[in-house]
Amino acid sequence: MTVTASARPTGHPGYSETLPCEEASISAARRLVRTALLAWGLDELAEDSSVIVSELATNTVRHTGCRHMRVTISRPTPDWVRVAVVDKSRTMPDPRTASGTDTDGRGLIVVEALSDRWGTDLLRWGKRVWAELRTDVKP
Repeated sequence: MTVTASARPTGHPGYSETLPCEEASISAARRLVRTALLAWGLDELAEDSSVIVSELATNTVRHTGCRHMRVTISRPTPDWVRVAVVDKSRTMPDPRTASGTDTDGRGLIVVEALSDRWGTDLLRWGKRVWAELRTDVKP
């Protein structure tokens, strides 16, 4: 199944899409992130940011039971790019250590390794899980 959605500007330089909370949306999240970074001339961040949004979206699909998620990519300041996934579950992510034989459980470890900083924001109606990457390019 192909998931399509329309990206919307976020105010400061950024884009967001609301996607169904299903596996097919993970590739749509990657496309959104790559498209924004290429438009901003930040090609060097595209690979890591795509992996990060894949991990965040996968966690939302697998662990929240939500019907929809919002994927955003923004430049809150000229020096930072923020990738985030927002859902209506108030259950916070729980980073864990996977054993060598586990086939999953490494998502947040990957996010931490690829980003300069990451975190969560508890919202009244859900949460935002985000990761930021530093850039030296000015908009």
